[in-house]
Amino acid sequence: MGEVTQLIARAQEGDRASLDRLFELLYPELRRIAHRRLAHDGRSGSLQTTALVNECYLKFAQREGLSPSDRAHFLAYAATVMRSVIVDAARSARTDRRGGDAPHVTLDTAVGDSAAAAAAAGEVLDVHAALEELQAIDARLVRVVEMRYFVGMTDLEIAEVLGVTDRTVRRDWEKARLLLAHSMRN
Repeated sequence: MGEVTQLIARAQEGDRASLDRLFELLYPELRRIAHRRLAHDGRSGSLQTTALVNECYLKFAQREGLSPSDRAHFLAYAATVMRSVIVDAARSARTDRRGGDAPHVTLDTAVGDSAAAAAAAGEVLDVHAALEELQAIDARLVRVVEMRYFVGMTDLEIAEVLGVTDRTVRRDWEKARLLLAHSMRN
């Protein structure tokens, strides 16, 4: 049994030091995943790589125990947590766009940048809402989208987590894209 799997087992039992060590070991990989997602198409807005990983850690630390059994499942679970953090950030950006408690800003080039960030936040929220609908149809498709869209995992990484072939992941991705596109049009 590898060190990561042992740390997960101890963290599941409530050992906070094991959770801390687990994040320390996987931090470079979590940063790479977070960076890949945020740099994917310029949707980072005010959310930065380090902040996303740190928020992910805080959400893990708030849970009573971990459910993943190994490294791959831990990273898949991190995908769900990162989705949650990204969606929360998008909601916050949308709230700020609608006034929030922000002061009035005069029209300049920075407003165009914030409008683009707000549009990206709107897309994230639209995808999130469509995923909620898709969950009722096929939970595995949602997991594929979370790992690919919100974290940027490869087909092979996703296949390892789900215990299917990468060909199945590609088919699931295409099916999910069609269903999400249909849902988002309506």
